[in-house]
Amino acid sequence: MTAPSFPPEAIALVHRMADASGAVIRPHFRSGVAIVDKADESPVTIADRDAETAIRRLIEDAFPDHGILGEEHGAVRLDAEFVWVLDPIDGTKAFISGVPVFGTLIALLQGGRPVLGVIDQPISRERWVGAIGHGTTLNGQPVRTRACAALGRATLFATSPDMFKGDEIPAFERVRQSVKMTRWGTDCYATAMVASGHGDLIVESSLQTYDFCALVPVIEGAGGIVTDWEGQPLGLHSGHRMALAGDARTHAAALERIAG
Repeated sequence: MTAPSFPPEAIALVHRMADASGAVIRPHFRSGVAIVDKADESPVTIADRDAETAIRRLIEDAFPDHGILGEEHGAVRLDAEFVWVLDPIDGTKAFISGVPVFGTLIALLQGGRPVLGVIDQPISRERWVGAIGHGTTLNGQPVRTRACAALGRATLFATSPDMFKGDEIPAFERVRQSVKMTRWGTDCYATAMVASGHGDLIVESSLQTYDFCALVPVIEGAGGIVTDWEGQPLGLHSGHRMALAGDARTHAAALERIAG
């Protein structure tokens, strides 16, 4: 497989995207912003929609031939070599509850593979950027995952027990019962914590493409690993389940528990 690459100006662009989305989101946080339920009953606000509009405008101006897949405004040019995948507010339930563990997710994919990713927390003004060949940084400073050889010493994150369905429930329980501690409800901020060495493992289900693409370069650039539950790489056409760890040994042990 050809080594992934991307336009060098893309890194500067993602900072402008995150700046633009943050400027939209911050005035709406804890403001009593109106909430609309989408067809799938998930909530959305004007902050979600306007932040994605601001990001998409910058992409169209800089790279009009690139594809875009966004949670709020759909898809264009998905057959392009480069496709941007956007979630303007990952963790809208946290956002509307006034809890600052949501984030803006921005990913650039080449040939369906994530090669550049951003997790931006606009309230705390923390920004993790991961890129193939560049490592991962938090506000410009390198970060690394921590070593965790034994699953029994791991801190596990998951957004909600409600995301697991059918046979996924006992599979997740096998992992949860094997770890030292489980933390719920941290959305994409959990990946940022694993990338920065403050947690070890994330197991999720019921995800959409825009929920995980940006996480891949961030965690891999920090020394971690992220796959689906079968151990396959995540990308544009992956399924809805994710296993992410800061240490490959923890990841392998978690996949063994999932498999039963």
